[in-house]
Amino acid sequence: MKLKKLLYTICGVTCMMAATSCSVEPEFYSQVVPDTFYSSQDAVWQRFDRPFTHWRWYVGHNENRWMLQELGTDEFCLPTRGSDWYDGARFQKIHHHEYTFDMAWINEGWRLPTMGVALAWDALEDLAEIDFDKLGFESGTRESMLAQQTALVASFYLDGLDCFGGMPLYRSTHEGIKGRSTDVETFNFVDSLLNEAIPNLPVKSELGGMENGSVNQAAGVALKIRLYFNAEAYIGKAMYNETAQLCQDLINGKYGKYELDADYRNTFGFNNEKSKEMIWSVPSENNKLESDGTHWSYMVPYNYKNFLGGLEGSGSNNGIGLIPGLDPTGKSYDYNIGGVYQRFNDKDVRKQNYVYEGDGNYKGIFIVGLLQDPNNPDFTCTGSREYGGKIINEVDQVAYLSKVGSAEYPTVESLPSTIGTAEENSCVRVVKVSPRPFQADVKKKFNPDIPFIRLTEIYYTLAECKMRTGDKAGAAELINKVRQRYFEDGVDPDPVTAENLDKYRMLNEWSMEFVAEGRRRTDLVRWGAYVTENWWDHVATNNVNLNRFPIHYSVMGSNNLLEQNPGY
Repeated sequence: MKLKKLLYTICGVTCMMAATSCSVEPEFYSQVVPDTFYSSQDAVWQRFDRPFTHWRWYVGHNENRWMLQELGTDEFCLPTRGSDWYDGARFQKIHHHEYTFDMAWINEGWRLPTMGVALAWDALEDLAEIDFDKLGFESGTRESMLAQQTALVASFYLDGLDCFGGMPLYRSTHEGIKGRSTDVETFNFVDSLLNEAIPNLPVKSELGGMENGSVNQAAGVALKIRLYFNAEAYIGKAMYNETAQLCQDLINGKYGKYELDADYRNTFGFNNEKSKEMIWSVPSENNKLESDGTHWSYMVPYNYKNFLGGLEGSGSNNGIGLIPGLDPTGKSYDYNIGGVYQRFNDKDVRKQNYVYEGDGNYKGIFIVGLLQDPNNPDFTCTGSREYGGKIINEVDQVAYLSKVGSAEYPTVESLPSTIGTAEENSCVRVVKVSPRPFQADVKKKFNPDIPFIRLTEIYYTLAECKMRTGDKAGAAELINKVRQRYFEDGVDPDPVTAENLDKYRMLNEWSMEFVAEGRRRTDLVRWGAYVTENWWDHVATNNVNLNRFPIHYSVMGSNNLLEQNPGY
């Protein structure tokens, strides 16, 4: 065993994940080999799980991946709220696409996936040398473990391709430092890894069977679908027909048993590890594998724990919110995209303030309106800044509404609405991915798993492929099959039709269905909208170089073979 492997084991998850120094002293051995070190099935499973520990943290707890996909889009912003969240105008620069190669959050977008690649190859190399028969493993376990590590590498590289383009490509931990491969080479490499892994990945045979974060065959195919679906943006080659075939096969059950959940709370609620539509998720359980949806503490208002009956350990930094749909006077903006809360039909069961009703039951996915629980009037969220001591009324606006009538802002019409002029109650918030219970049910707090890939994505992907290849009626049928679950008796007041389905309806359907799930930037780039469309307080740059992020100077400094992306 190489020394770095032993250090991984000794230092453990906390030191690696927090990127802090480790205080334990390593114990050195003259020789450690898999046959002696991995002497039990438990030890082998621990080795297998180490890269997945990184993946769970990267996807389900660390905020950087989520921010790369959501901030700077028409979906979310982190506005300056009075004296809060200016941070050297960092979040204002993100909103306006003023990206530079010294932004730390972009550095994490490169560092964390490449670390995941190294961890997965490292684990695979150890696992490949273990005698599985000698340890009494079931037939096929070795092949499944190796395939899952390979698919995990593909997933990390796919993120790198999506954010940066061509990546340095490695097949083992024994290769020397490399420069960047081309976009096409990276695309083909990811594709080859998935082709290699998919046949040996486990197949989910039980509809609604327990998800545990492992990569099954449908997840491998779904990664391939993501790769092909965005091929035009990645390598300039449209692959919508190939994508559509994979989607249809997955929906038809070729890669395991899945179906759409009838209720969105089955997908995102407190027992969603048995969701029928979950393809790949980040496991979470209170006091065990806790994940908080990466953005929870950034999203919720100060004192929100009191709205949940004093829920302990529920941080709230009152930062991120949805791009507003209304101007300071209450009039809707007329941008083609953005302002997603206003795009939900008023009869949509999701479009209401989140209220926990006890015993794992809740309704709504937004923090909006007067934050006073209608079933428990003593449960309120009060302000700490402009509205100190008052019950917060969360609005779909950004403006100094508390200053109306002052000498500076005599009327509501005189109020500016910019990324730098927010108050503590500005912007609707989203709790879809990480619902929380009352304090009385605190043991349920981290029970919702974090969906990473779900069957609805495959339906929407197939719908867009049909739309792009001329079958708008077929596309509408697929989207409406999902939409109907959000309306009483399945009666949708505003269904998608062949007549109303265009680029913007499709983009807005993606936004409504997948709001806060960490994919918006990719969808905008695929449609050429990320740098060409205007939304609230954001003017299109029309600079295609901004479809990719710059490589951080520290990464460039550590590898002189790397070349910077164009335009930076």
